[in-house]
Formats: sequence, structure tokens, C-alpha cells
Amino acid sequence: MEIHYEYAIKRGDHRIIVLPIYNMEALEALLTRRSCKSYRPEMPSEEVLNKILEAGTFAPSGRGAQAAIIVAVTNKEVRDQLSQMNAEILGTTADPFYGAPVVLVVLADRTKHTYLYDGSAVMENLQLAAHALGLGSCWIHRAKQEFDSEAGKALLKSWGIEGDYEGIAHCIVGYPDKLPAPEKPRKEDYIRYVR
Repeated sequence: MEIHYEYAIKRGDHRIIVLPIYNMEALEALLTRRSCKSYRPEMPSEEVLNKILEAGTFAPSGRGAQAAIIVAVTNKEVRDQLSQMNAEILGTTADPFYGAPVVLVVLADRTKHTYLYDGSAVMENLQLAAHALGLGSCWIHRAKQEFDSEAGKALLKSWGIEGDYEGIAHCIVGYPDKLPAPEKPRKEDYIRYVR
């Protein structure tokens, strides 16, 4: 079901743009997203992936610099190569991508002061968008080590990515094979008011 609400953006020419939100209210997505660690092998459609990717590009960034870039890996051979590189860093032979067919690699330009935060904001947007569209996702670490390695640098070059980019994380995406674990209770001292 498509849900619309009015979100007004004031532009220089004073036009107001109304943006639709699909499938889920924003707060509901924030409160119900969970990491998925078991995936079916079916590839999500390019249309759905493009919606997730677009959401990633609208993450906040320091001074609007958009330091991050997203590499959408749907090629199984490359996906498996990244999985093997990640597993070696982790010290395991298991698939650290939990069988997910899609790996969204988030990189960020180290020359921008807020690159790490910008890339992290992109990761959050990708995960929330995937959840809102009925897909599972999970944040997978070790992208920094992967893309600081010679093999990782060679991959970046083969993808046409030049510059001083750091791997922030991988957002794995796919259809959940089973329901994620229920949420843990929030710790008592999570929020503190200064009144």
C-alpha cells in the first residue's frame, strides 16, 4: 500500500514539492527495522534497488558535500569475491554476507572532514529504505580493510573509482529467509534530558 504525506521543501523559486513515502511511515520504519542474517537467493528487481539507492543519496552530509559514493554489486562473481575478502579479514570461511544476493558498498572521500559520518548516514538510509520496501538488510564491517588492500584498490580502479576513498561499510540486501530476532529492550539510561 502506498502512503503519502506532505513533506514541503522550499526551493529558491518558492515552489513547494510534495514527496511520497512508500509502504511504511518513517517512524514505523525507524522503530521496526532489524538486521537480517538469513536471505533467499532471489535477486530484488532493479526498480526496487534503485529506490533504495536513491534513498541513500539523500542522506545528510556535512556542508552538503556528498562525500560518499555507493557501489551496487549484483554480479555474483564480484559479490563472492568481496565475501571472500571480507571473510579472510574476519578469519573465517563462512559467508559474512549471510547469502544476501546484493552488496551495496559505501565508500567516502577521505578529503572531506565529515566523510565517516556522511558514509554512515548513507548506510542508515539504505537500511531504512530496504526495510520500508519489504527487504532485509544488514550492516557489514571491514570495508575499510578490504579497500585499503591492494586487491581492494584494484577493484576500485576496475570500477573507475579514483581518489582517496575509504570503505565505510557494506549494506547487504535481499529477501529475508526468516524473520529477524525480536528487538532487545532499550537500555534504561539511553536518553538523558538536561532541563
